[in-house]
Amino acid sequence: MSGFPTLFYKEVLRFWKVSVQTIGAPALTAVLYLLLFGHVMDGRLQVYGTIRYEAFLVPGLVMMSVLQNAFANSSSSLIQSKITGNIVFVLLPPLSYWEFFWAYVLAAAVRGLVVGAAVLVVTVPFVPLSLREPLWAIVFAGAGSAILGTLGVLAGVWAEKIDQVAAFQNFAIMPLTLLSGVFYSIHSLPAFWQELSHFNPFFYVIDGFRYGFFGISDVSPLLSLAVVCASLGIFSALALVLLGQGYKLRQ
Repeated sequence: MSGFPTLFYKEVLRFWKVSVQTIGAPALTAVLYLLLFGHVMDGRLQVYGTIRYEAFLVPGLVMMSVLQNAFANSSSSLIQSKITGNIVFVLLPPLSYWEFFWAYVLAAAVRGLVVGAAVLVVTVPFVPLSLREPLWAIVFAGAGSAILGTLGVLAGVWAEKIDQVAAFQNFAIMPLTLLSGVFYSIHSLPAFWQELSHFNPFFYVIDGFRYGFFGISDVSPLLSLAVVCASLGIFSALALVLLGQGYKLRQ
């Protein structure tokens, strides 16, 4: 396992060196979302009967930032390495595909969690929050970032050019994130769209994370945890199979 910490450090350093872009920009975007939607809905809507809409919105914005940035870290690193040809310097050392996988996924999770913490820090002054179930929030934040880091590995391995990664993000990751209850409770939707939301694994990540703040959620946190863990297991198994075969990497 001597290669794992080196590759992990390299991936963390990769986003940390440009932290203004990778951390500062998402935090600013989240603040703009909060100010815009908070101003529009100020005093007009309460969620779960007692929670102000602005407070409801903050955990969703935090998790949206976590998910999108975790995916961006692993997917962009792999596709850039494949295009420039320096992926060979990762493949030549005697690294097992397990080390390869966990280094990319954990580095992606670190970026997602750091961005999420930054978003929380800059939004809390606008909306005071309580953290009623901190353990649940931590578990869902970690699992959600790992899922998107794994999806980033899958996208980076599958893609052969940046356009394909961008399409994966724009037509899969972005819609699934925005339609997962970031800006609304699914109970405000018509019955058909409520049922459809239950097939979106990102919904369970965000709903479970929100439960950590308010102790209230659209579905049981245990159900959310089961779906999240199952999703992580499926995506991880698929990624490990592809990496073990050297799919589109060892050519």
